[in-house]
Amino acid sequence: MSAITQAANTLPVMEEQQQYLTFMLSGETYATSILRIKEIIQYGQLTEVPRMPDFIRGVINLRGAVVPVIDLSARFGKPPTLVGRRNCIIIIEVSTESETHSVGVMVDAVNAVLEIPANEIEPAPSFGTDIRTDFIAGMGKINGKFVIILNIQHVLSMDDMATLATVHSHPTAELS
Repeated sequence: MSAITQAANTLPVMEEQQQYLTFMLSGETYATSILRIKEIIQYGQLTEVPRMPDFIRGVINLRGAVVPVIDLSARFGKPPTLVGRRNCIIIIEVSTESETHSVGVMVDAVNAVLEIPANEIEPAPSFGTDIRTDFIAGMGKINGKFVIILNIQHVLSMDDMATLATVHSHPTAELS
């Protein structure tokens, strides 16, 4: 797993990124660029935070830093991820206008780092997926099958999540 971190740190940012970490989520394979991935850790030792939206599972202590952990399945509007032996937390750096934050993303299992040539990536479809189209950077072809390549910056948008957290922490603002 440290090889992923090393690979992410040695690649120049200007270069067209073609390496992606693939992972499983609700029986589907997804991918994200390795450029923003800091590390992958085993799932565990989460502290729940009261009055947070369902997709925020809690926080972890990562070498003294408090890192929120997002359940990607719940973030996509699907049932929350069931915790099992293979669950992992992918630590990803997310940039806002003025700063960079670390966010943990809970997934069912991590598969591999793969190279997907740019000519094997199709644009995001405008329909037919279970997740918001702005969350999809493209559809990569791996061994004849399509893999959803996530636009992790949109998926983990701090503004978007702060808005959702506000709605969930004020019961009168909920639509139920």
